[in-house]
Amino acid sequence: MAPAENPLAIRSGHHDLTAFRTLSTLKVPRTTRTLGRMIAVTIPLLLVLLFLVKWVQTAPGRGEVIALNPEDRVQLVTALVPGRVERWYVSDGQQVKKGDPIARIIDNDPNLLRSLAAERDQVNAQISAAEQAMTTARLDVNRFSQLYAEGLAARRDFESAQIKVAELNAKLAETRAKLNKVDIALSRQSAQLVTAPRDGRIQSLNTAAGGTLVSAGDMLATLAPDNARRVVELMVDGRDVALVRKGQPVRLHFEGWPAIQFSGWPSVAQGMFDGRVLAIDPSAQTNGLFRVLVEPMPGKPAWPDENYIRLSSKVRGWIQMETVTIGYELWRQLNDFPLEFPTPVDPGPRKGTANKALYDKSSGKAVKSNGYDSEYGGSGDEK
Repeated sequence: MAPAENPLAIRSGHHDLTAFRTLSTLKVPRTTRTLGRMIAVTIPLLLVLLFLVKWVQTAPGRGEVIALNPEDRVQLVTALVPGRVERWYVSDGQQVKKGDPIARIIDNDPNLLRSLAAERDQVNAQISAAEQAMTTARLDVNRFSQLYAEGLAARRDFESAQIKVAELNAKLAETRAKLNKVDIALSRQSAQLVTAPRDGRIQSLNTAAGGTLVSAGDMLATLAPDNARRVVELMVDGRDVALVRKGQPVRLHFEGWPAIQFSGWPSVAQGMFDGRVLAIDPSAQTNGLFRVLVEPMPGKPAWPDENYIRLSSKVRGWIQMETVTIGYELWRQLNDFPLEFPTPVDPGPRKGTANKALYDKSSGKAVKSNGYDSEYGGSGDEK
């Protein structure tokens, strides 16, 4: 028989759930209640995060540390004359000053310098003899000129004296040219002592050149100059480089330097260093990437010492672009869209293709371009 119902519950139109013993024992699990509360709190937080929290867009790139001045880059010290290395004055890793000897090269003929000196003396003697003959020949020309004018000498004798002067003049010029060649050979052979072109450190020596013959231009040593002005060379994708401008801030992570990076929140990152865009190559490299040079940012902490960050050290960089919401950035990356274009400043009245200004948030400069460029993402000319 069914249990008797409570008359009060029937009159009130409600059933007493305690009368149903099985139903009264059923309860919502604690895990489910906790999960429900978490979902109820997480969804609003996610909405706030997606549509209110800002994110700095970046154009990433990888590269290395290089020297801006070509004279500060690693240089090859080459042989100036052919021969063989007689003596090395330095060793690997040695510090040198400008003009310090690196190696001495001797010619295959040890008597070459003496032979050239003797040849030079002989040519000088020939020049002296030619000059004396030239003086005598000019006197003969003057004498025959007077005799011919007085009718005491034949015209042929006068012309023969003039021809002799011209022949001696040509011979003298030929002898002087020969002397110049001998002097050039002597000066080249006297440059057998190879010296350091500037202050630096010997990175490596071509020790194989010590036991073999070398030609003019063969590499003898590699010199790494000191106190080079360092910049970072980043390789950036062509789709991003179109929006990169000179002076834009860059965040750098040097290889081997501990760092925590949040590209969209620069203020939260640790161990990062600041730079700014110095130059952008107008054409791509062979791999399709564009080279962007980055210099230290004035007023910010200096880059690590060159003892820690040496030339050719690997670097990762993030060029800071526009500031957007996290939701927009996720939507952009999911759709593989390009970075945000510079925010337009008040363009004023537009007629036809009137000029329109763009404002670059990262550089703080207004970029002026025509209406077509502004509308379709062109950069125009910076003002």
